[in-house]
Amino acid sequence: MASAAGGGAAGEGEWLMVAQLRATVQAQDPRAKEVDNLTLRRFLRARDHNVDKAAAMFLKFLQWRREAVPDGFVPEEQVRRELPQDKVCMGGVDRTGRPILVAFPARHYSADRDLPEFKRFVVYFFDTICARIPRGQEKFLLLVDFKGWGYSNCDIRAYMAAIEIMQNYYPERLGKALMINVPYLFMKAWKMIYPFIDNNTRTKFVFVNNKSLHETLRREIDETQLPEFLGGKTPLISLRDCAQQPESG
Repeated sequence: MASAAGGGAAGEGEWLMVAQLRATVQAQDPRAKEVDNLTLRRFLRARDHNVDKAAAMFLKFLQWRREAVPDGFVPEEQVRRELPQDKVCMGGVDRTGRPILVAFPARHYSADRDLPEFKRFVVYFFDTICARIPRGQEKFLLLVDFKGWGYSNCDIRAYMAAIEIMQNYYPERLGKALMINVPYLFMKAWKMIYPFIDNNTRTKFVFVNNKSLHETLRREIDETQLPEFLGGKTPLISLRDCAQQPESG
Protein backbone atom coordinates (compact mmCIF):
# COMPACT_ATOMS: atom_id res chain seq x y z
CA MET A 1 0.00 0.00 0.00
CA ALA A 2 3.01 2.29 0.19
CA SER A 3 2.68 4.76 -2.64
CA ALA A 4 4.13 8.13 -3.52
CA ALA A 5 1.69 8.92 -6.28
CA GLY A 6 -0.90 11.67 -6.34
CA GLY A 7 -2.09 13.98 -3.58
CA GLY A 8 -0.30 17.18 -4.52
CA ALA A 9 3.23 18.32 -5.27
CA ALA A 10 6.14 17.09 -3.18
CA GLY A 11 9.86 17.45 -3.72
CA GLU A 12 12.41 14.67 -3.49
CA GLY A 13 13.51 15.98 -0.11
CA GLU A 14 10.02 15.61 1.31
CA TRP A 15 9.69 12.03 0.10
CA LEU A 16 13.05 11.23 1.70
CA MET A 17 11.63 12.55 4.96
CA VAL A 18 8.54 10.38 4.45
CA ALA A 19 10.83 7.37 4.04
CA GLN A 20 12.62 8.33 7.24
CA LEU A 21 9.27 8.68 9.00
CA ARG A 22 8.18 5.27 7.74
CA ALA A 23 11.35 3.60 9.02
CA THR A 24 10.89 5.27 12.41
CA VAL A 25 7.25 4.31 12.94
CA GLN A 26 7.55 0.78 11.52
CA ALA A 27 10.38 0.07 13.94
CA GLN A 28 7.98 0.86 16.80
CA ASP A 29 4.73 -0.49 15.35
CA PRO A 30 4.83 -3.04 12.49
CA ARG A 31 1.22 -2.21 11.62
CA ALA A 32 2.47 1.07 10.19
CA LYS A 33 3.39 -0.96 7.07
CA GLU A 34 -0.30 -0.96 6.16
CA VAL A 35 -0.40 2.83 5.82
CA ASP A 36 0.47 4.51 2.52
CA ASN A 37 3.02 7.26 1.97
CA LEU A 38 0.39 9.95 1.37
CA THR A 39 -0.99 9.39 4.85
CA LEU A 40 2.49 9.59 6.36
CA ARG A 41 3.13 12.78 4.39
CA ARG A 42 0.03 14.39 5.90
CA PHE A 43 1.33 13.68 9.40
CA LEU A 44 4.74 15.00 8.39
CA ARG A 45 3.26 18.23 7.04
CA ALA A 46 1.07 18.61 10.13
CA ARG A 47 4.24 18.74 12.22
CA ASP A 48 6.10 21.09 9.88
CA HIS A 49 8.34 18.29 8.59
CA ASN A 50 9.75 17.44 12.00
CA VAL A 51 10.15 13.67 11.68
CA ASP A 52 10.30 12.97 15.41
CA LYS A 53 7.15 14.97 16.14
CA ALA A 54 5.35 13.45 13.14
CA ALA A 55 6.33 9.95 14.31
CA ALA A 56 4.95 10.60 17.79
CA MET A 57 1.73 11.99 16.30
CA PHE A 58 1.33 9.05 13.92
CA LEU A 59 1.98 6.38 16.55
CA LYS A 60 -0.59 8.03 18.79
CA PHE A 61 -3.01 7.93 15.86
CA LEU A 62 -2.44 4.20 15.33
CA GLN A 63 -3.12 3.49 18.98
CA TRP A 64 -6.24 5.67 18.96
CA ARG A 65 -7.55 4.04 15.80
CA ARG A 66 -7.20 0.56 17.25
CA GLU A 67 -9.08 1.57 20.38
CA ALA A 68 -11.71 3.92 18.93
CA VAL A 69 -12.41 2.10 15.67
CA PRO A 70 -11.42 -1.54 16.21
CA ASP A 71 -13.50 -2.77 13.26
CA GLY A 72 -12.02 -0.22 10.86
CA PHE A 73 -15.28 1.74 10.76
CA VAL A 74 -17.98 2.97 13.13
CA PRO A 75 -21.15 0.84 12.81
CA GLU A 76 -24.41 2.75 12.38
CA GLU A 77 -25.83 1.23 15.56
CA GLN A 78 -23.13 3.04 17.54
CA VAL A 79 -24.39 6.44 16.31
CA ARG A 80 -28.11 5.66 16.18
CA ARG A 81 -29.08 8.81 18.11
CA GLU A 82 -26.83 11.18 16.17
CA LEU A 83 -27.33 9.90 12.63
CA PRO A 84 -31.05 10.69 12.12
CA GLN A 85 -30.60 14.35 13.07
CA ASP A 86 -28.90 15.19 9.76
CA LYS A 87 -26.67 17.74 11.47
CA VAL A 88 -23.95 16.77 8.97
CA CYS A 89 -24.55 16.00 5.29
CA MET A 90 -22.58 15.44 2.11
CA GLY A 91 -22.61 18.00 -0.69
CA GLY A 92 -21.00 18.17 -4.13
CA VAL A 93 -17.41 19.25 -4.84
CA ASP A 94 -15.71 22.64 -4.85
CA ARG A 95 -13.87 24.15 -7.81
CA THR A 96 -10.68 22.27 -6.96
CA GLY A 97 -12.45 18.90 -6.78
CA ARG A 98 -12.59 18.64 -3.00
CA PRO A 99 -15.78 16.98 -1.68
CA ILE A 100 -17.98 19.21 0.46
CA LEU A 101 -19.07 18.38 4.00
CA VAL A 102 -22.01 20.50 5.21
CA ALA A 103 -22.71 20.97 8.92
CA PHE A 104 -25.75 22.48 10.66
CA PRO A 105 -24.85 23.35 14.28
CA ALA A 106 -28.41 24.53 14.95
CA ARG A 107 -29.54 20.89 14.72
CA HIS A 108 -27.28 19.96 17.63
CA TYR A 109 -28.60 20.35 21.18
CA SER A 110 -26.13 20.11 24.05
CA ALA A 111 -28.77 18.89 26.50
CA ASP A 112 -29.55 15.86 24.32
CA ARG A 113 -26.10 14.73 23.32
CA ASP A 114 -24.05 11.88 24.75
CA LEU A 115 -20.37 12.86 24.42
CA PRO A 116 -18.95 9.35 23.75
CA GLU A 117 -21.53 8.79 21.01
CA PHE A 118 -20.90 12.26 19.61
CA LYS A 119 -17.19 11.45 19.34
CA ARG A 120 -18.03 8.25 17.47
CA PHE A 121 -20.27 10.31 15.20
CA VAL A 122 -17.39 12.70 14.46
CA VAL A 123 -15.26 9.73 13.40
CA TYR A 124 -18.20 8.40 11.37
CA PHE A 125 -18.62 11.57 9.30
CA PHE A 126 -14.88 12.22 8.89
CA ASP A 127 -14.41 8.66 7.63
CA THR A 128 -17.35 9.15 5.27
CA ILE A 129 -16.10 12.40 3.74
CA CYS A 130 -12.50 11.13 3.49
CA ALA A 131 -13.72 8.05 1.62
CA ARG A 132 -15.24 10.43 -0.97
CA ILE A 133 -11.98 12.28 -1.64
CA PRO A 134 -10.92 11.41 -5.22
CA ARG A 135 -7.48 10.25 -6.31
CA GLY A 136 -5.16 13.21 -6.77
CA GLN A 137 -6.87 15.15 -3.96
CA GLU A 138 -6.35 14.83 -0.20
CA LYS A 139 -8.63 17.42 1.36
CA PHE A 140 -12.29 18.30 1.78
CA LEU A 141 -14.14 21.59 2.09
CA LEU A 142 -16.24 22.14 5.20
CA LEU A 143 -19.30 24.40 4.97
CA VAL A 144 -20.81 25.28 8.35
CA ASP A 145 -24.21 27.02 8.32
CA PHE A 146 -25.10 28.58 11.69
CA LYS A 147 -28.56 29.76 10.67
CA GLY A 148 -30.91 29.35 13.64
CA TRP A 149 -28.08 28.71 16.12
CA GLY A 150 -28.70 29.82 19.72
CA TYR A 151 -27.93 29.15 23.38
CA SER A 152 -29.51 25.69 23.36
CA ASN A 153 -27.17 24.64 20.54
CA CYS A 154 -23.96 25.88 22.14
CA ASP A 155 -21.77 22.94 23.17
CA ILE A 156 -18.14 23.88 23.83
CA ARG A 157 -17.15 20.35 24.90
CA ALA A 158 -18.53 18.84 21.71
CA TYR A 159 -16.90 21.49 19.50
CA MET A 160 -13.53 20.97 21.15
CA ALA A 161 -13.86 17.20 20.88
CA ALA A 162 -14.57 17.45 17.14
CA ILE A 163 -11.64 19.78 16.52
CA GLU A 164 -9.29 17.62 18.59
CA ILE A 165 -10.24 14.51 16.61
CA MET A 166 -9.85 16.33 13.30
CA GLN A 167 -6.48 17.94 13.94
CA ASN A 168 -4.91 15.00 15.78
CA TYR A 169 -6.22 12.05 13.78
CA TYR A 170 -7.19 13.50 10.37
CA PRO A 171 -4.30 15.92 9.79
CA GLU A 172 -4.18 17.87 6.54
CA ARG A 173 -7.61 16.60 5.51
CA LEU A 174 -9.43 19.91 6.03
CA GLY A 175 -8.78 22.22 3.10
CA LYS A 176 -10.95 25.10 4.23
CA ALA A 177 -13.90 25.69 6.57
CA LEU A 178 -16.39 28.32 5.44
CA MET A 179 -18.40 29.56 8.43
CA ILE A 180 -21.61 31.21 7.24
CA ASN A 181 -24.58 32.94 8.91
CA VAL A 182 -22.53 33.14 12.10
CA PRO A 183 -24.36 34.92 14.97
CA TYR A 184 -22.49 37.27 17.26
CA LEU A 185 -23.21 34.95 20.19
CA PHE A 186 -21.12 32.19 18.62
CA MET A 187 -18.05 34.43 18.49
CA LYS A 188 -18.00 34.37 22.29
CA ALA A 189 -17.88 30.59 22.17
CA TRP A 190 -15.22 30.73 19.45
CA LYS A 191 -12.93 32.77 21.72
CA MET A 192 -13.01 29.86 24.18
CA ILE A 193 -12.27 27.27 21.48
CA TYR A 194 -9.67 29.18 19.44
CA PRO A 195 -6.68 28.77 21.83
CA PHE A 196 -6.98 24.98 21.56
CA ILE A 197 -6.76 24.92 17.76
CA ASP A 198 -3.27 24.42 16.33
CA ASN A 199 -1.83 27.04 13.99
CA ASN A 200 -2.12 24.86 10.87
CA THR A 201 -5.85 24.41 11.48
CA ARG A 202 -6.65 27.97 12.57
CA THR A 203 -5.77 29.42 9.18
CA LYS A 204 -8.34 27.20 7.47
CA PHE A 205 -11.38 28.71 9.22
CA VAL A 206 -12.96 31.53 7.22
CA PHE A 207 -15.82 33.54 8.72
CA VAL A 208 -17.86 34.78 5.78
CA ASN A 209 -19.57 38.15 6.05
CA ASN A 210 -23.25 38.00 5.07
CA LYS A 211 -22.71 40.78 2.54
CA SER A 212 -20.08 38.76 0.69
CA LEU A 213 -21.74 35.36 1.14
CA HIS A 214 -22.95 34.98 -2.43
CA GLU A 215 -19.62 36.09 -3.90
CA THR A 216 -17.56 33.87 -1.60
CA LEU A 217 -19.63 30.76 -2.21
CA ARG A 218 -19.57 31.24 -6.00
CA ARG A 219 -15.81 31.76 -5.90
CA GLU A 220 -15.28 28.47 -4.06
CA ILE A 221 -18.09 26.36 -5.53
CA ASP A 222 -19.66 26.23 -8.98
CA GLU A 223 -23.42 26.77 -9.03
CA THR A 224 -23.96 23.21 -10.27
CA GLN A 225 -22.21 21.90 -7.13
CA LEU A 226 -23.53 24.42 -4.62
CA PRO A 227 -26.16 23.02 -2.21
CA GLU A 228 -29.75 23.74 -3.17
CA PHE A 229 -30.50 25.49 0.13
CA LEU A 230 -27.88 28.09 -0.81
CA GLY A 231 -29.26 28.67 -4.29
CA GLY A 232 -27.30 25.96 -6.08
CA LYS A 233 -28.35 22.81 -7.89
CA THR A 234 -26.94 19.98 -5.78
CA PRO A 235 -29.17 18.28 -3.20
CA LEU A 236 -27.57 17.30 0.07
CA ILE A 237 -26.99 13.62 0.80
CA SER A 238 -27.81 12.31 4.25
CA LEU A 239 -25.06 10.37 5.99
CA ARG A 240 -27.58 7.54 6.26
CA ASP A 241 -27.42 7.20 2.50
CA CYS A 242 -23.62 7.11 2.35
CA ALA A 243 -21.86 3.74 2.49
CA GLN A 244 -19.25 3.55 5.23
CA GLN A 245 -15.71 2.71 4.19
CA PRO A 246 -12.67 2.40 6.47
CA GLU A 247 -10.39 5.46 6.57
CA SER A 248 -6.75 5.15 7.55
CA GLY A 249 -6.07 8.77 8.40
